[in-house]
Amino acid sequence: MPPPPPPRPSSRTHSITPSANLPPKPVQPLPPAPPPYARSSIPYAPRNRRTPAASVLVPLSSAEWERYQNYPGGIGSQILKSHNRKRKFRERDDPEDDDRPPFKRAGDVGLVVDHYNARPEVGVVQRNESPIIGLKSFNNWVKSVLITQFAHPILSASLNHAYLQTPNQRGRGERMAGMGGGTRVSGKVLDMGCGKGGDLTKWAKARIKEYIGVDIAAVSIEQARDRYNTLRPPKFKAHFYATDCYSLPLSSSLPQHLVQEVFPPHGPEFDVVSMQFCMHYAFESEEKARTMLNNVSRWLKKGGQFVGTIPNAGQLLDKLDKLPPNSRDLSFGNAVYKIRFEERHHRPIFGHRYWFYLKDAVDDVPEYIVHWDHFVKLAAEYSLHPVYMKEFHEVFEDNQEHKEFGPLLEKMKVVDSNGESQMDEDQWEAANIYIAFAMEKL
Repeated sequence: MPPPPPPRPSSRTHSITPSANLPPKPVQPLPPAPPPYARSSIPYAPRNRRTPAASVLVPLSSAEWERYQNYPGGIGSQILKSHNRKRKFRERDDPEDDDRPPFKRAGDVGLVVDHYNARPEVGVVQRNESPIIGLKSFNNWVKSVLITQFAHPILSASLNHAYLQTPNQRGRGERMAGMGGGTRVSGKVLDMGCGKGGDLTKWAKARIKEYIGVDIAAVSIEQARDRYNTLRPPKFKAHFYATDCYSLPLSSSLPQHLVQEVFPPHGPEFDVVSMQFCMHYAFESEEKARTMLNNVSRWLKKGGQFVGTIPNAGQLLDKLDKLPPNSRDLSFGNAVYKIRFEERHHRPIFGHRYWFYLKDAVDDVPEYIVHWDHFVKLAAEYSLHPVYMKEFHEVFEDNQEHKEFGPLLEKMKVVDSNGESQMDEDQWEAANIYIAFAMEKL
């Protein structure tokens, strides 16, 4: 369990009120205007430079600044969108505001896409300065445990099967570029909702042969492609495409040359399908949930693994039930996260919507409850059967002393060398609003 949060500084403030009894100050004359600026005739040629001459940056002109500040997707528009989302969140948060118009579900997908497209890509230094870096590192560790436990074995089995089936072509086309005939690789991964490519390094460590990443947010896809290009060799073969894999079959929404290459007509090709922190968006409707499951099952081999992380419906609904019975404000959370339901008692299997805010990550977007039992029942219609389901806290309890995953906690900076975590109690609570699962295709 992480340490308790550090004491907060005092919230007392001091103010100074001017006295009304003081006599007015006499009006002072304006200072003389400075002489007009004149450019020096001496050329700029410093003898002792701290930086090379080529490093001097030319300032942007007024026109350039205006253009870069306000182009669609630029920092100006990103800040404005973020400000508007937070303002709307505060307005909707007022339980006394009964005149607010209902939200149109038709726009939910657009809100989600706009949110993730507006999220800027940050470097390692800025990421490490995130106020929830402890939570982000922990979530990454959970995904690593899940992928290692359930994806690695099937990928290794795929390698051994391919090696034994082609004795005269051993290693042909199955060696990583740059290895000089070294480590054999095999296995294909379909990452539905790949985002910015945050799991690419995890798949590289699994020594996969090929990777397909799809996401509804086009900007995220570009960021994922850029991240892939920065991976150290050897690298697996990768394709990235922006598409809605919850509304459209992948066979018709992706470019035909890619479909013919990696989605062959003779049968499924993927050893692993991964959906991390995104599958819940498919549960806006039964049609979307079925399209999602069809895309998973259609391209997953028999014996293949479907791994993912989804909201912890049991935790969320339990917290909703514990709200005061007469409360009109159906929200709960802490300094790190906030969840707001629209209704207390109406709990449909599909379209059970709530609004989610996560500090420094998610700015109040609509999400959907995934009722686990109904999900399992629906997945069975697509030959997908559960083999694992744990709350994030349980994943930690089960694996903190594991010979591989225990040291990985320190390596992934979930804890330091003294076993101290950067997560406070609020972040630790936020971690358990998710569960990890794995399903096998039979």
